[in-house]
Amino acid sequence: MMSDPKFWVAVSFVLFFALLGKKLWAVATSALDAKAAGIRRQLDEAAELRAQAEQMMQAAEAERQAAAREAEELLARARAEAERIAEAAAAEAEAAAKRRERMALDRIAAAEASAVADVRIAAADIAAAAARAVLREGIDAAADAALVEQSLAELPKALRAA
Repeated sequence: MMSDPKFWVAVSFVLFFALLGKKLWAVATSALDAKAAGIRRQLDEAAELRAQAEQMMQAAEAERQAAAREAEELLARARAEAERIAEAAAAEAEAAAKRRERMALDRIAAAEASAVADVRIAAADIAAAAARAVLREGIDAAADAALVEQSLAELPKALRAA
């Protein structure tokens, strides 16, 4: 057995691992530990990033809901404003119609008053012409003198009454 080279290779192999095995084991385990620590650090960073992403997602969802509420409020205000404007326009249109009606009635009344005045003037002219014709035909110089004397006699009484 001592002369067998396989024996010596096995002994040298065992001695090699016995002497250097601890160092190699320490180097290998430290490399593996470092690798595990790096992986753990990456996992922690990934967990942190995931938590941040979830927070950002929740914040974005809250902002979306707030924006949706604000949009609904704006829409409601716009509808209310549109209704108010429509009501104001309807009231203004009604007031304008009433003003036009009043103006038309005023014009009609003015035209009626003008027509009545024209009829009165025409009637007075006709009456005066008729009176002149009656007076021309029915009053002679003696009756005319009697009327003038009667008018002069009543003049002081008429002046005192006025």
